[in-house]
Amino acid sequence: MFTRIREKIKEYHFEFKHITVLFLVLFAFQLIVSFVNKTSIKEFLNTTQDWYQRESAEEIANLTSTALELVIESIQKKKNQTNEERRRIELSFDIIFSQQQLAHNIEKLGLIIKKSNQYYFIDDGKTLYDIIIEGKTHILKHSADSSIISLYQSIEKEIINNEQIKSIRVDKTFHTFVPFVLRGEFIGAIYMSNSPDLSMISNQVISNYDETSIIYLSLILLGLLAMYFISSYTVKERDEAQKLLFEEHEKNLKKQINYEKELSFTKRIYHTHHKAEKIMGFIKEDLRILSAENIDEIKYRVTKYSNFISRVIYDMKWYEPPVQTIRNPMFQTNLNEVIRFMVDNIFQRISSKSDAYEIQLELDDKIPTLNVNEFVIWEIVEPLIQNSIDHGNENNLIIKIVTKYDKEKNISLLMIEDNGKGIAQEMLEENSEGIKNIFVENTTTKTKELQNSGYGCYIAYEMAKRCGWELDAENLQKGCRFTITIKH
Repeated sequence: MFTRIREKIKEYHFEFKHITVLFLVLFAFQLIVSFVNKTSIKEFLNTTQDWYQRESAEEIANLTSTALELVIESIQKKKNQTNEERRRIELSFDIIFSQQQLAHNIEKLGLIIKKSNQYYFIDDGKTLYDIIIEGKTHILKHSADSSIISLYQSIEKEIINNEQIKSIRVDKTFHTFVPFVLRGEFIGAIYMSNSPDLSMISNQVISNYDETSIIYLSLILLGLLAMYFISSYTVKERDEAQKLLFEEHEKNLKKQINYEKELSFTKRIYHTHHKAEKIMGFIKEDLRILSAENIDEIKYRVTKYSNFISRVIYDMKWYEPPVQTIRNPMFQTNLNEVIRFMVDNIFQRISSKSDAYEIQLELDDKIPTLNVNEFVIWEIVEPLIQNSIDHGNENNLIIKIVTKYDKEKNISLLMIEDNGKGIAQEMLEENSEGIKNIFVENTTTKTKELQNSGYGCYIAYEMAKRCGWELDAENLQKGCRFTITIKH
Protein backbone atom coordinates (compact mmCIF):
# COMPACT_ATOMS: atom_id res chain seq x y z
CA MET A 1 0.00 0.00 0.00
CA PHE A 2 2.77 2.40 0.92
CA THR A 3 4.50 1.52 -2.35
CA ARG A 4 1.37 2.45 -4.35
CA ILE A 5 1.04 5.75 -2.48
CA ARG A 6 4.70 6.56 -3.09
CA GLU A 7 4.38 5.79 -6.80
CA LYS A 8 1.24 7.91 -6.98
CA ILE A 9 3.04 10.89 -5.44
CA LYS A 10 5.91 10.50 -7.92
CA GLU A 11 3.48 10.91 -10.82
CA TYR A 12 2.64 14.48 -9.81
CA HIS A 13 6.26 15.67 -9.41
CA PHE A 14 5.45 17.90 -6.48
CA GLU A 15 8.73 19.86 -6.29
CA PHE A 16 10.33 22.35 -3.99
CA LYS A 17 9.54 25.21 -6.36
CA HIS A 18 5.81 24.62 -5.79
CA ILE A 19 6.31 24.91 -2.04
CA THR A 20 8.49 27.96 -2.57
CA VAL A 21 5.88 29.75 -4.69
CA LEU A 22 3.16 29.01 -2.15
CA PHE A 23 5.33 30.16 0.71
CA LEU A 24 6.39 33.34 -1.07
CA VAL A 25 2.76 34.25 -1.85
CA LEU A 26 1.63 33.78 1.76
CA PHE A 27 4.77 35.43 3.08
CA ALA A 28 4.35 38.42 0.75
CA PHE A 29 0.73 38.99 1.81
CA GLN A 30 1.68 38.75 5.46
CA LEU A 31 4.55 41.17 4.97
CA ILE A 32 2.23 43.67 3.26
CA VAL A 33 -0.28 43.46 6.10
CA SER A 34 2.49 43.72 8.69
CA PHE A 35 4.07 46.67 6.89
CA VAL A 36 0.77 48.57 6.67
CA ASN A 37 -0.03 47.95 10.35
CA LYS A 38 3.48 48.79 11.50
CA THR A 39 3.47 52.01 9.44
CA SER A 40 0.17 53.08 10.97
CA ILE A 41 1.44 52.37 14.48
CA LYS A 42 4.68 54.23 13.84
CA GLU A 43 2.83 57.27 12.45
CA PHE A 44 0.56 57.33 15.48
CA LEU A 45 3.48 56.98 17.90
CA ASN A 46 5.55 59.59 16.07
CA THR A 47 2.69 62.10 16.07
CA THR A 48 2.01 61.50 19.76
CA GLN A 49 5.67 61.65 20.71
CA ASP A 50 6.27 64.80 18.67
CA TRP A 51 3.41 66.57 20.42
CA TYR A 52 4.47 65.36 23.86
CA GLN A 53 8.16 66.17 23.31
CA ARG A 54 7.39 69.66 22.08
CA GLU A 55 5.07 70.36 25.03
CA SER A 56 7.61 68.92 27.45
CA ALA A 57 10.47 71.01 26.04
CA GLU A 58 8.43 74.21 26.07
CA GLU A 59 7.20 73.53 29.59
CA ILE A 60 10.73 73.05 30.95
CA ALA A 61 11.99 76.17 29.15
CA ASN A 62 9.02 78.20 30.39
CA LEU A 63 9.57 77.09 33.99
CA THR A 64 13.24 78.08 33.73
CA SER A 65 12.34 81.49 32.32
CA THR A 66 9.71 82.04 35.03
CA ALA A 67 12.16 81.04 37.75
CA LEU A 68 14.76 83.51 36.50
CA GLU A 69 12.20 86.32 36.22
CA LEU A 70 10.93 85.67 39.75
CA VAL A 71 14.43 85.63 41.21
CA ILE A 72 15.33 88.88 39.48
CA GLU A 73 12.05 90.54 40.42
CA SER A 74 12.57 89.57 44.06
CA ILE A 75 15.98 91.22 44.20
CA GLN A 76 15.95 94.70 45.62
CA LYS A 77 18.29 96.96 43.74
CA LYS A 78 20.92 98.32 45.96
CA LYS A 79 23.76 100.51 45.11
CA ASN A 80 26.03 98.65 47.45
CA GLN A 81 25.44 94.92 47.59
CA THR A 82 27.55 93.00 50.05
CA ASN A 83 29.82 90.28 48.65
CA GLU A 84 27.84 87.66 50.52
CA GLU A 85 24.53 88.82 49.02
CA ARG A 86 26.10 88.98 45.57
CA ARG A 87 27.45 85.43 45.87
CA ARG A 88 24.06 84.18 47.07
CA ILE A 89 22.27 85.73 44.08
CA GLU A 90 24.86 84.43 41.63
CA LEU A 91 24.53 80.97 43.17
CA SER A 92 20.76 81.14 42.70
CA PHE A 93 21.23 81.91 39.01
CA ASP A 94 23.76 79.11 38.64
CA ILE A 95 21.41 76.65 40.29
CA ILE A 96 18.63 77.57 37.85
CA PHE A 97 20.96 77.15 34.87
CA SER A 98 22.55 73.89 36.03
CA GLN A 99 19.54 72.21 37.60
CA GLN A 100 17.71 71.83 34.31
CA GLN A 101 20.81 70.52 32.55
CA LEU A 102 20.99 67.61 34.98
CA ALA A 103 18.34 65.97 32.83
CA HIS A 104 20.06 63.72 30.30
CA ASN A 105 18.09 65.06 27.33
CA ILE A 106 18.73 68.80 27.87
CA GLU A 107 21.89 69.80 26.04
CA LYS A 108 22.14 73.59 26.37
CA LEU A 109 20.46 76.33 28.39
CA GLY A 110 21.09 80.04 28.53
CA LEU A 111 19.89 83.62 27.93
CA ILE A 112 20.31 85.28 24.51
CA ILE A 113 20.52 89.08 24.56
CA LYS A 114 21.31 91.65 21.90
CA LYS A 115 23.73 94.54 22.53
CA SER A 116 24.98 96.90 19.82
CA ASN A 117 23.71 94.61 17.04
CA GLN A 118 25.74 91.75 18.53
CA TYR A 119 24.13 88.66 20.07
CA TYR A 120 25.48 87.19 23.32
CA PHE A 121 24.78 83.94 25.11
CA ILE A 122 24.76 84.00 28.94
CA ASP A 123 24.80 80.70 30.81
CA ASP A 124 26.42 81.54 34.17
CA GLY A 125 25.22 83.44 37.23
CA LYS A 126 28.08 85.92 37.50
CA THR A 127 27.63 87.30 33.98
CA LEU A 128 23.85 87.42 34.40
CA TYR A 129 24.21 89.36 37.67
CA ASP A 130 26.59 91.88 36.10
CA ILE A 131 24.32 92.48 33.10
CA ILE A 132 20.86 92.42 34.70
CA ILE A 133 21.52 93.70 38.23
CA GLU A 134 24.56 95.91 37.78
CA GLY A 135 23.77 96.96 34.20
CA LYS A 136 27.33 96.38 33.00
CA THR A 137 27.68 95.77 29.26
CA HIS A 138 31.40 96.08 28.73
CA ILE A 139 32.04 92.65 30.25
CA LEU A 140 30.35 90.79 27.36
CA LYS A 141 33.08 88.80 25.68
CA HIS A 142 31.63 85.83 23.88
CA SER A 143 28.80 85.45 21.42
CA ALA A 144 26.46 82.53 21.00
CA ASP A 145 26.97 79.72 18.52
CA SER A 146 26.27 80.77 14.94
CA SER A 147 23.65 78.04 14.50
CA ILE A 148 21.73 79.21 17.58
CA ILE A 149 21.96 82.85 16.46
CA SER A 150 20.66 81.95 12.99
CA LEU A 151 17.64 80.20 14.50
CA TYR A 152 16.99 83.09 16.88
CA GLN A 153 17.27 85.74 14.15
CA SER A 154 14.70 83.89 12.03
CA ILE A 155 12.05 84.15 14.77
CA GLU A 156 13.19 87.23 16.75
CA LYS A 157 10.55 89.58 15.36
CA GLU A 158 7.81 87.01 15.93
CA ILE A 159 8.88 86.55 19.56
CA ILE A 160 9.05 90.32 20.19
CA ASN A 161 5.63 90.96 18.61
CA ASN A 162 3.73 88.00 20.05
CA GLU A 163 5.75 87.34 23.24
CA GLN A 164 4.99 83.65 22.89
CA ILE A 165 7.12 80.56 23.20
CA LYS A 166 8.57 79.37 19.88
CA SER A 167 10.06 75.92 19.21
CA ILE A 168 11.99 74.79 16.15
CA ARG A 169 12.67 71.12 15.53
CA VAL A 170 15.93 70.15 13.79
CA ASP A 171 16.19 66.36 13.36
CA LYS A 172 15.45 65.01 16.86
CA THR A 173 16.38 68.19 18.77
CA PHE A 174 13.91 70.89 19.85
CA HIS A 175 15.32 74.43 19.98
CA THR A 176 13.00 76.36 22.30
CA PHE A 177 12.99 80.15 22.69
CA VAL A 178 11.00 81.73 25.59
CA PRO A 179 10.56 85.54 25.68
CA PHE A 180 12.42 86.99 28.66
CA VAL A 181 10.53 90.04 29.86
CA LEU A 182 11.79 91.90 32.90
CA ARG A 183 9.65 94.61 34.51
CA GLY A 184 7.63 94.90 31.30
CA GLU A 185 10.70 95.27 29.07
CA PHE A 186 11.77 92.66 26.51
CA ILE A 187 15.35 91.72 27.35
CA GLY A 188 15.97 88.69 25.13
CA ALA A 189 15.02 85.04 25.09
CA ILE A 190 15.74 81.97 27.18
CA TYR A 191 17.20 79.32 24.86
CA MET A 192 17.11 75.60 25.54
CA SER A 193 18.06 72.68 23.27
CA ASN A 194 16.26 69.52 24.25
CA SER A 195 16.46 66.07 22.63
CA PRO A 196 13.73 63.99 24.31
CA ASP A 197 14.12 60.28 23.75
CA LEU A 198 10.98 58.17 23.89
CA SER A 199 12.34 55.49 21.58
CA MET A 200 12.15 52.90 24.36
CA ILE A 201 8.35 53.11 24.42
CA SER A 202 7.93 52.97 20.64
CA ASN A 203 10.50 50.16 20.37
CA GLN A 204 8.61 48.15 22.96
CA VAL A 205 5.33 48.55 21.07
CA ILE A 206 6.93 47.68 17.73
CA SER A 207 8.83 44.71 19.19
CA ASN A 208 5.60 43.26 20.61
CA TYR A 209 3.99 43.58 17.20
CA ASP A 210 7.03 42.00 15.54
CA GLU A 211 6.87 39.04 17.94
CA THR A 212 3.26 38.40 16.90
CA SER A 213 4.18 38.57 13.21
CA ILE A 214 7.17 36.25 13.70
CA ILE A 215 5.03 33.66 15.49
CA TYR A 216 2.45 33.77 12.71
CA LEU A 217 5.08 33.47 9.97
CA SER A 218 6.85 30.69 11.88
CA LEU A 219 3.67 28.62 11.97
CA ILE A 220 3.25 29.08 8.21
CA LEU A 221 6.89 28.19 7.63
CA LEU A 222 6.69 25.05 9.76
CA GLY A 223 3.65 23.84 7.85
CA LEU A 224 5.29 24.48 4.49
CA LEU A 225 8.51 22.81 5.62
CA ALA A 226 6.55 19.72 6.57
CA MET A 227 5.03 19.69 3.09
CA TYR A 228 8.49 20.16 1.59
CA PHE A 229 10.06 17.23 3.45
CA ILE A 230 7.23 14.98 2.35
CA SER A 231 7.56 16.00 -1.31
CA SER A 232 11.37 16.24 -1.43
CA TYR A 233 11.75 12.48 -1.26
CA THR A 234 10.10 12.12 -4.66
CA VAL A 235 12.59 14.41 -6.42
CA LYS A 236 15.79 13.63 -4.50
CA GLU A 237 17.24 11.19 -7.01
CA ARG A 238 16.45 13.42 -9.98
CA ASP A 239 18.10 16.42 -8.27
CA GLU A 240 21.24 14.38 -7.67
CA ALA A 241 21.33 13.37 -11.34
CA GLN A 242 20.89 16.97 -12.42
CA LYS A 243 23.67 18.07 -10.09
CA LEU A 244 26.07 15.51 -11.56
CA LEU A 245 25.06 16.60 -15.06
CA PHE A 246 25.70 20.27 -14.26
CA GLU A 247 29.08 19.48 -12.71
CA GLU A 248 30.08 17.49 -15.78
CA HIS A 249 28.88 20.29 -18.04
CA GLU A 250 30.89 22.83 -16.00
CA LYS A 251 34.05 20.72 -16.34
CA ASN A 252 33.54 20.47 -20.10
CA LEU A 253 33.06 24.23 -20.38
CA LYS A 254 36.26 24.88 -18.44
CA LYS A 255 38.15 22.46 -20.68
CA GLN A 256 36.75 24.15 -23.78
CA ILE A 257 37.68 27.64 -22.52
CA ASN A 258 41.21 26.52 -21.62
CA TYR A 259 41.56 24.85 -24.99
CA GLU A 260 40.47 27.98 -26.84
CA LYS A 261 42.86 30.13 -24.79
CA GLU A 262 45.74 27.77 -25.52
CA LEU A 263 44.84 27.65 -29.22
CA SER A 264 44.71 31.45 -29.41
CA PHE A 265 48.00 31.74 -27.52
CA THR A 266 49.59 29.19 -29.87
CA LYS A 267 48.51 31.17 -32.92
CA ARG A 268 49.95 34.37 -31.48
CA ILE A 269 53.22 32.55 -30.73
CA TYR A 270 53.32 31.37 -34.35
CA HIS A 271 52.72 34.94 -35.53
CA THR A 272 55.58 36.26 -33.38
CA HIS A 273 57.79 33.27 -34.24
CA HIS A 274 57.46 34.15 -37.91
CA LYS A 275 58.88 37.63 -37.22
CA ALA A 276 61.69 36.09 -35.17
CA GLU A 277 62.61 33.86 -38.11
CA LYS A 278 63.00 36.94 -40.32
CA ILE A 279 65.25 38.62 -37.73
CA MET A 280 67.34 35.45 -37.43
CA GLY A 281 67.89 35.64 -41.20
CA PHE A 282 69.23 39.17 -40.79
CA ILE A 283 71.58 38.00 -38.04
CA LYS A 284 72.96 35.19 -40.25
CA GLU A 285 73.45 37.61 -43.13
CA ASP A 286 75.30 40.09 -40.87
CA LEU A 287 77.59 37.31 -39.63
CA ARG A 288 78.43 36.34 -43.22
CA ILE A 289 79.49 39.90 -44.14
CA LEU A 290 81.34 40.51 -40.87
CA SER A 291 84.78 42.12 -41.37
CA ALA A 292 87.24 44.23 -39.43
CA GLU A 293 85.90 47.39 -41.08
CA ASN A 294 82.23 46.90 -40.17
CA ILE A 295 82.55 44.99 -36.89
CA ASP A 296 81.18 47.85 -34.72
CA GLU A 297 78.19 48.39 -36.97
CA ILE A 298 77.46 44.67 -37.18
CA LYS A 299 77.87 44.22 -33.42
CA TYR A 300 75.39 47.06 -32.69
CA ARG A 301 72.84 45.70 -35.15
CA VAL A 302 73.17 42.05 -34.08
CA THR A 303 72.82 43.10 -30.42
CA LYS A 304 69.52 44.84 -31.22
CA TYR A 305 68.32 41.83 -33.21
CA SER A 306 69.29 39.44 -30.40
CA ASN A 307 67.52 41.50 -27.76
CA PHE A 308 64.37 41.47 -29.86
CA ILE A 309 64.61 37.68 -30.20
CA SER A 310 64.98 37.47 -26.40
CA ARG A 311 61.84 39.56 -26.00
CA VAL A 312 59.95 37.30 -28.41
CA ILE A 313 61.03 34.21 -26.44
CA TYR A 314 60.02 35.92 -23.18
CA ASP A 315 56.55 36.69 -24.56
CA MET A 316 56.16 33.02 -25.47
CA LYS A 317 56.35 32.17 -21.77
CA TRP A 318 53.47 34.43 -20.69
CA TYR A 319 49.86 34.66 -21.76
CA GLU A 320 49.86 38.15 -20.21
CA PRO A 321 53.39 39.48 -19.43
CA PRO A 322 53.81 41.42 -16.14
CA VAL A 323 53.37 45.18 -16.50
CA GLN A 324 56.77 45.99 -14.95
CA THR A 325 58.48 44.22 -17.84
CA ILE A 326 56.71 46.53 -20.27
CA ARG A 327 56.88 49.94 -18.63
CA ASN A 328 59.24 50.85 -15.84
CA PRO A 329 61.20 53.99 -14.80
CA MET A 330 64.43 52.07 -15.50
CA PHE A 331 63.62 52.14 -19.23
CA GLN A 332 64.84 55.29 -21.02
CA THR A 333 63.86 54.76 -24.66
CA ASN A 334 64.29 57.22 -27.53
CA LEU A 335 61.25 56.67 -29.75
CA ASN A 336 62.88 58.23 -32.83
CA GLU A 337 65.94 55.97 -32.58
CA VAL A 338 63.76 52.86 -32.39
CA ILE A 339 61.81 53.93 -35.50
CA ARG A 340 64.98 54.75 -37.47
CA PHE A 341 66.56 51.40 -36.58
CA MET A 342 63.45 49.46 -37.60
CA VAL A 343 63.13 51.29 -40.93
CA ASP A 344 66.82 51.08 -41.81
CA ASN A 345 67.55 47.59 -40.57
CA ILE A 346 64.29 45.70 -41.12
CA PHE A 347 62.02 47.18 -43.77
CA GLN A 348 64.79 48.65 -45.97
CA ARG A 349 66.96 45.52 -45.87
CA ILE A 350 64.68 43.57 -48.17
CA SER A 351 65.62 44.87 -51.60
CA SER A 352 62.66 43.33 -53.37
CA LYS A 353 60.30 45.06 -50.99
CA SER A 354 62.09 48.42 -50.87
CA ASP A 355 61.50 48.84 -54.63
CA ALA A 356 57.75 48.44 -54.11
CA TYR A 357 57.35 51.01 -51.33
CA GLU A 358 59.08 54.04 -49.83
CA ILE A 359 59.20 54.97 -46.17
CA GLN A 360 59.49 58.66 -45.28
CA LEU A 361 60.35 59.88 -41.77
CA GLU A 362 59.29 63.16 -40.14
CA LEU A 363 60.55 62.79 -36.57
CA ASP A 364 60.30 65.48 -33.89
CA ASP A 365 63.53 65.65 -31.85
CA LYS A 366 61.66 67.26 -28.93
CA ILE A 367 59.89 64.04 -27.97
CA PRO A 368 60.82 63.08 -24.37
CA THR A 369 62.31 59.72 -23.54
CA LEU A 370 59.79 56.97 -22.76
CA ASN A 371 59.75 54.66 -19.72
CA VAL A 372 58.86 51.71 -21.97
CA ASN A 373 60.92 48.76 -23.11
CA GLU A 374 62.18 49.61 -26.62
CA PHE A 375 61.44 46.11 -27.90
CA VAL A 376 57.83 46.47 -26.73
CA ILE A 377 57.68 49.61 -28.89
CA TRP A 378 59.15 47.45 -31.66
CA GLU A 379 56.31 44.94 -31.18
CA ILE A 380 53.75 47.77 -31.43
CA VAL A 381 55.12 49.73 -34.40
CA GLU A 382 56.37 46.87 -36.61
CA PRO A 383 52.92 45.25 -37.20
CA LEU A 384 51.38 48.64 -38.08
CA ILE A 385 54.05 49.39 -40.70
CA GLN A 386 53.78 45.84 -42.01
CA ASN A 387 50.00 46.25 -42.25
CA SER A 388 50.44 49.27 -44.53
CA ILE A 389 52.88 47.28 -46.71
CA ASP A 390 50.63 44.20 -46.91
CA HIS A 391 47.36 46.02 -47.57
CA GLY A 392 48.55 49.10 -49.48
CA ASN A 393 48.13 47.43 -52.89
CA GLU A 394 49.79 50.33 -54.69
CA ASN A 395 52.78 50.23 -57.06
CA ASN A 396 54.21 53.47 -55.69
CA LEU A 397 53.28 53.01 -52.06
CA ILE A 398 54.55 55.74 -49.75
CA ILE A 399 54.52 55.14 -46.01
CA LYS A 400 55.05 58.20 -43.86
CA ILE A 401 56.02 57.92 -40.20
CA VAL A 402 55.55 61.14 -38.20
CA THR A 403 56.26 61.94 -34.54
CA LYS A 404 55.08 65.12 -32.83
CA TYR A 405 55.31 66.46 -29.28
CA ASP A 406 52.62 68.78 -27.85
CA LYS A 407 54.21 70.56 -24.91
CA GLU A 408 50.97 72.19 -23.68
CA LYS A 409 49.07 68.91 -23.46
CA ASN A 410 52.25 66.97 -22.59
CA ILE A 411 51.50 64.24 -25.12
CA SER A 412 53.36 62.77 -28.08
CA LEU A 413 51.80 61.50 -31.29
CA LEU A 414 53.16 58.70 -33.49
CA MET A 415 51.38 58.54 -36.87
CA ILE A 416 51.88 55.86 -39.52
CA GLU A 417 50.03 56.71 -42.74
CA ASP A 418 50.13 55.55 -46.36
CA ASN A 419 48.62 56.38 -49.74
CA GLY A 420 47.25 52.88 -50.31
CA LYS A 421 43.67 51.73 -50.75
CA GLY A 422 42.81 52.26 -47.06
CA ILE A 423 41.09 50.07 -44.50
CA ALA A 424 37.83 48.25 -45.25
CA GLN A 425 34.93 50.11 -43.67
CA GLU A 426 33.69 47.08 -41.72
CA MET A 427 37.10 46.87 -40.02
CA LEU A 428 36.65 50.42 -38.64
CA GLU A 429 33.27 49.66 -37.07
CA GLU A 430 33.22 49.21 -33.29
CA ASN A 431 32.07 46.06 -31.54
CA SER A 432 29.94 45.88 -28.38
CA GLU A 433 32.99 46.73 -26.26
CA GLY A 434 33.76 49.91 -28.22
CA ILE A 435 36.85 48.42 -29.95
CA LYS A 436 37.29 48.73 -33.70
CA ASN A 437 37.25 45.39 -35.51
CA ILE A 438 40.74 45.88 -36.92
CA PHE A 439 42.09 45.57 -33.36
CA VAL A 440 40.03 42.48 -32.50
CA GLU A 441 41.84 39.14 -32.22
CA ASN A 442 41.82 36.90 -35.32
CA THR A 443 40.11 39.55 -37.47
CA THR A 444 41.60 40.07 -40.93
CA THR A 445 40.76 40.87 -44.53
CA LYS A 446 43.27 38.31 -45.81
CA THR A 447 42.12 35.06 -47.37
CA LYS A 448 40.80 32.43 -44.98
CA GLU A 449 43.51 29.99 -46.03
CA LEU A 450 45.97 32.05 -43.91
CA GLN A 451 44.93 30.58 -40.61
CA ASN A 452 47.41 32.54 -38.49
CA SER A 453 46.60 36.02 -39.82
CA GLY A 454 44.67 38.73 -37.97
CA TYR A 455 47.03 39.09 -35.02
CA GLY A 456 49.36 41.95 -35.97
CA CYS A 457 47.05 44.90 -35.23
CA TYR A 458 45.55 43.00 -32.28
CA ILE A 459 48.97 42.52 -30.67
CA ALA A 460 49.86 46.17 -31.35
CA TYR A 461 46.60 47.32 -29.74
CA GLU A 462 46.98 45.12 -26.66
CA MET A 463 50.64 46.09 -26.11
CA ALA A 464 49.81 49.80 -26.56
CA LYS A 465 47.04 49.47 -23.98
CA ARG A 466 49.46 47.90 -21.46
CA CYS A 467 51.83 50.85 -22.06
CA GLY A 468 49.00 53.25 -21.19
CA TRP A 469 48.81 54.50 -24.79
CA GLU A 470 45.85 54.92 -27.13
CA LEU A 471 45.89 53.39 -30.62
CA ASP A 472 43.39 54.40 -33.28
CA ALA A 473 42.92 53.77 -37.00
CA GLU A 474 41.18 55.89 -39.64
CA ASN A 475 40.92 56.30 -43.38
CA LEU A 476 42.25 59.35 -45.20
CA GLN A 477 41.08 60.67 -48.58
CA LYS A 478 43.66 58.24 -49.98
CA GLY A 479 45.12 55.62 -47.74
CA CYS A 480 44.86 55.17 -44.00
CA ARG A 481 46.50 56.33 -40.79
CA PHE A 482 47.35 54.68 -37.47
CA THR A 483 47.73 57.15 -34.58
CA ILE A 484 49.33 56.32 -31.23
CA THR A 485 48.73 58.87 -28.45
CA ILE A 486 51.43 58.75 -25.76
CA LYS A 487 50.71 60.49 -22.46
CA HIS A 488 53.84 61.49 -20.51
